[in-house]
Amino acid sequence: MSTHHIRTALTIATATALPLCWAAPATPAAAAPPPAETVGSQCSALPHSGPGSAQSLADKPVVTGAEQNSSLSTLVTALQKAGLVDTLNHGKHLTVFAPTNKAFSKISKADLAKLLDNKQELKKVLTYHVVGEQITPKQFPNGKFKTLEGGELTTQVSGSTYTVNNTAQVTCGNLKAANATVYLIDHVLTPPK
Repeated sequence: MSTHHIRTALTIATATALPLCWAAPATPAAAAPPPAETVGSQCSALPHSGPGSAQSLADKPVVTGAEQNSSLSTLVTALQKAGLVDTLNHGKHLTVFAPTNKAFSKISKADLAKLLDNKQELKKVLTYHVVGEQITPKQFPNGKFKTLEGGELTTQVSGSTYTVNNTAQVTCGNLKAANATVYLIDHVLTPPK
């Protein structure tokens, strides 16, 4: 096969294999390397560029960036229903523990619908996922942070596994938005009573 044919095949394979959202790539060979400072086992699934990539998040406010990530569509809907989009987009130096659609799917459909219809409770749950400072992976071991909701959450590290409140695992974190650090998590956090 000539060099021209190899280049053409690689160009076509690369263009068709890259996902358009933060989701699993079509093939393991198409996975883009995650930015070196990220943590979590699913960072390699981020597209290298374009919508949903770490780069596309970097120059946008946190919710605007999340709107490009199809795996965060339930969170974006919840933030809209709670009236928190402007609050988070205009906040400064935030950390957002962002439950993915898979995290929300662990809640029964009836309970999720009830939560989405109760603006006050929804706002409480969502602001419990936001800390008013930017948390680095180095702060995770035995970390305790006050949330915008007013309660405290804890962070832990065991080997290469980063968790929040001993229940939610960080699937990909330390992603930089224009005004926040984002950690994608696999469970919805429950504020303390």
